[in-house]
Amino acid sequence: MSDPAAPPTQIKPDDQRPEHPDFWCKRFGEGVTPWDAGKVPAAFADFIARQPAPLNTLIPGCGSAWEAAHLAELGWPVTALDFSPVAVTTARKILGNAAVDLVCDDFFTFAPPRPYQLIYERAFLCALPRKLWDDWGQRIAELVPSGGLLAGYFFLCDQPKGPPFGILPEQLDALLTPHFARIEDVAVDDSIPVFSGRERWQVWLRR
Repeated sequence: MSDPAAPPTQIKPDDQRPEHPDFWCKRFGEGVTPWDAGKVPAAFADFIARQPAPLNTLIPGCGSAWEAAHLAELGWPVTALDFSPVAVTTARKILGNAAVDLVCDDFFTFAPPRPYQLIYERAFLCALPRKLWDDWGQRIAELVPSGGLLAGYFFLCDQPKGPPFGILPEQLDALLTPHFARIEDVAVDDSIPVFSGRERWQVWLRR
């Protein structure tokens, strides 16, 4: 039974909760997107260039979808996913006629028609409150079959207030090592200011 003397729980408005689309709709609508590099980052471009063949790719939390446009130019099958309708509208303007499957849906309930050989991570995990991290790790494992890859940028630091929310290396390992093995881990030298000095490029192989 609840304590009648206890103060009522304060629930933040949806546009102040990063787990809600309205949070991101407000920021994209106002043009406040400090996580948006406005270009294709170097480690990603290098990784893609090293692949022997195109991979069916998912970009969750795609935002403006610069990387999706790059993959489409190279003939890769790519799905750009975001649960913010305003972000999707922004991405559509940037993508133009690029052959990208642009989807407005929730990563945690999205049901793709076939598995993804690659999931690209950039400013998605660090946009999620910590209470969703376990669900993220499980969902990644569900979407990537054995032999598939998770590749991208990870914001590795102890920053509990966000977004971006920092994750410690051992916390990331706890999320991924039950199903993945890390096969690349390098420093990033072209980070945008919000991530500078605290970002690493990593590639994880699904067991």
